Amino acid sequence: MLTSAVDRQSRLLRLADGLAVAVAVSLPWSITATGILVVLWLIAALSILDRASLRQTLVFPAALLPLAFCALAAAGIFWATADWADRFGDFKVFLRLLVIILLLVQFQRSSRGSWVLIGFLISCSALMGLSWLQWFFPALDLRGSMPGVPVKDYIIQSGEFLICAFALLHLSVDGWSRARRWQAIMLGFLALLFLANIAFVAAARSVLVIFAVLVIVFGLQRFGWRGAVGIIVVAATFSSVAWTLSPYLRARVIGTLTEIQDYRHKQAETSAGYRLDFWRRSIEIVSRAPILGHGTGSLYEQFRQVVEPGKGIAAVVTNNPHNQTLTVAIQLGLVGVALLYAMWIAHLMLFHGSGLPAWLGSGVVIHNIGAGLFNAQLFEATLGWVYIFGVGVLGGMLLRARREQAGKPQA
Repeated sequence: MLTSAVDRQSRLLRLADGLAVAVAVSLPWSITATGILVVLWLIAALSILDRASLRQTLVFPAALLPLAFCALAAAGIFWATADWADRFGDFKVFLRLLVIILLLVQFQRSSRGSWVLIGFLISCSALMGLSWLQWFFPALDLRGSMPGVPVKDYIIQSGEFLICAFALLHLSVDGWSRARRWQAIMLGFLALLFLANIAFVAAARSVLVIFAVLVIVFGLQRFGWRGAVGIIVVAATFSSVAWTLSPYLRARVIGTLTEIQDYRHKQAETSAGYRLDFWRRSIEIVSRAPILGHGTGSLYEQFRQVVEPGKGIAAVVTNNPHNQTLTVAIQLGLVGVALLYAMWIAHLMLFHGSGLPAWLGSGVVIHNIGAGLFNAQLFEATLGWVYIFGVGVLGGMLLRARREQAGKPQA
């Protein structure tokens, strides 16, 4: 009987691992497929959950703080004045953070965490190949939107590609250090293809800022302060070449400055202008309930109350302030912001140290923090799941490795 139970748990763990890989593969392509696969994975993951493993995992702030953050959002439902549909609709994005806990439990047990990472990388590589194909042959763009963006949008695509490039550069350095020269060269070339796609095909302006930060992080992780200077020089050279050869990249950067000036002096309806106006109104909304906010799901209702009559940007009602901190502050106040930042810090501390899971995990967290300046990416349908699965899988791999080094058994 005991052997049968162990075999059943082993089969369920393999099933959960396979479904986690399937989620990672689906992420770049389809929100619907990802949603279905997450539900199936959740059923499998809950079937192998036990109290001992859960208790062991909740000891870590990286698991406990998402739970606390979600609990505050659940409480925020009851002091919100918005429609109940909005309250429960917005609570779901907080609820997703609990998936991090289940992934940490699962991949402390499983040795197949790398499969999830490889699945995501291969899937993004296929998307990148299709993106280049559409860019060279615009007639292949069946959606009739932006050539080079086959699915979803350029913000999601360039964010995914930057994460892949960061991971590939680490893998390339690893291959070189192990005397696998051709492997290192191929992985490095693939990383350059991802970066070139961002520079020439489709780039979110937030990604350009995060790229600069991740360059420094990569240099410090692999080569220390002195090596980081060399990496920055190499990155600056690449950026200079891309700037010279890519009219698209120049237009994206210079266009931002033009949009800000047009908004300030002409009240023009530009992308940068919308963000600046949303941020201005968000600060006004937060000032009315700074401690605990207006409640979960209150974004649309609060923006409706501060709308200015007439036309233009000031008359637009939104439920997306395009900033992670402000999105949380409006709903849960400074208490919620404190929990958000504490969770980010806990995840960074989880990945403190050396080794691929630590380096890649810290890159995923830093990417999310940087992107949060311009978008509420933690709550976004694709890049939010990238963060959740990135932290959960890589964190589980790291905790498993540390437990094995310490010689402690897994419950």
